[in-house]
Amino acid sequence: MTRARKSAGRLSFVGTGTGDAGLLTVRAVEVLAASELAYVDASVSEAVRKLIGGEVRIAEDASAEAAKASLADARNGYIVTRVVSGDPLASDLIAKEALTASKSVVPYEIVPALSEGLVTASYAGVPVGPVRTEVDLRGGLTVDFDALAASPGTLVLTLLAADVAATAEQLVASGLKPDVPITVTSSGTTTAQVTAAGSIGDAELVAAGMHGQVVVTIGKAAGSRDKLAWWESRALFGWKVLVPRTKEQAGVMSERLRDFGAVPIEVPTIAVEPPRTPTQMERAIKGLVTGRYEWIVFTSTNAVKAVREKFEEFGLDARAFAGVKIACVGESTADAVRAFGINPELLPVGEQSSEGLLADFPPYDDVLDPIDRILLPRADIATETLAEGLRQRGWEIDDVTAYRTVRAAPPAAEIRDAIKSGGFQAVCFTSSSTVRNLVGIAGKPHNRTVVACIGPQTAATAREFGLRVDVQPETANVPALIDALAEFAVKRAEEEREKAALAPARRTRTSRARAVR
Repeated sequence: MTRARKSAGRLSFVGTGTGDAGLLTVRAVEVLAASELAYVDASVSEAVRKLIGGEVRIAEDASAEAAKASLADARNGYIVTRVVSGDPLASDLIAKEALTASKSVVPYEIVPALSEGLVTASYAGVPVGPVRTEVDLRGGLTVDFDALAASPGTLVLTLLAADVAATAEQLVASGLKPDVPITVTSSGTTTAQVTAAGSIGDAELVAAGMHGQVVVTIGKAAGSRDKLAWWESRALFGWKVLVPRTKEQAGVMSERLRDFGAVPIEVPTIAVEPPRTPTQMERAIKGLVTGRYEWIVFTSTNAVKAVREKFEEFGLDARAFAGVKIACVGESTADAVRAFGINPELLPVGEQSSEGLLADFPPYDDVLDPIDRILLPRADIATETLAEGLRQRGWEIDDVTAYRTVRAAPPAAEIRDAIKSGGFQAVCFTSSSTVRNLVGIAGKPHNRTVVACIGPQTAATAREFGLRVDVQPETANVPALIDALAEFAVKRAEEEREKAALAPARRTRTSRARAVR
């Protein structure tokens, strides 16, 4: 930083709470975006760091060096943010930093975070109620267990899993009854969250297998957890789902998977590149402008993107489509066209595929159609089904290579091993090329992996490679694909519960039969 500043800047202390970027306060997000310099605790998540508008400097948690540097930069006129784990004033060291700032001429602000204990309790489905006591026991401070045991309402304790049993014993010794309900939650607010319930007298068993920081709720409210366990009861909670898409395309699918509780792992299997020569596309764009085409048919979002990039290259906008009708193979492609600010005239009523589009595409009529030519921009490896079908309906086709698809580099060894060994609960295929390329660069998914395919062509390719297709939505788009996968998961869970319920009865009947013999 070299520019001179005459007036003081600003110093903000922002708490990140649980570390989940989605649980930051609105004010925290605004302050992070406005930062010119940010001194960030090393433990702050990457998702939070991405929200910072300016330069990010990683510091040891609550380090004295970061405190001095952040205040010095603010004095020099910069908008500085001190980004800390948890709540700013929950740490004595950060509180001292704020106190030092209060004695300077620098305007400062403290942006609190949501309480880790209460947020985790809510994610565990515990209705802690308005009367509660929240205590952080991680600091090794002396605790008055008699006072804690006598506290009204719900106890919400943040501590280490290794200390749960001893803490519970102290509370029982201080007057809590052994049958008081408790929950213990580890990895709270994440897709690795685990919540176990029981009574305080069995706290060691309840917390068995948990490590690191946990949140314990104690009291009547903990007994209601099963009714409100909204986070862990989502259809795909904890499922690792392979998303074989390019980085640019994976966002919508991954976000919808997260909504259902899944952990999406993005593995690009194809890379999209421009045509080897631009001549065809340049001629096609000129034809759009000069009225050469009656229709333009888009078969993928990549085709829409390729045309849009050419428009921008030539200084054109959506007005270049004036007088041209637009057909799209499916809703996802149509959405990409709508992003232009225009609506397509034709989408398949039934199956969203090339065959479905052909079924609804009008034949050429030399009276009604002033122009008999269609522009078909698509991938270099696209099949001839659509082009041939349109020709049979009397249309002339300009079949143009808008982009090339090339196989991506193989993923890391651990990803390849997980694919082959069943480390993924599901894989979502969105095209035939994603099937071919995934098998080519990483091998076939394990037989126990649920295979979800976006449409019939993709499903047919998967079967050609010996894969069992478990999920195929009625509508060929990404949201429908993920919704169908979630429905499949719900049905499978119900079937497993039914089998588990029948198993004891079967064992009892078998035992009785043996006894009779």
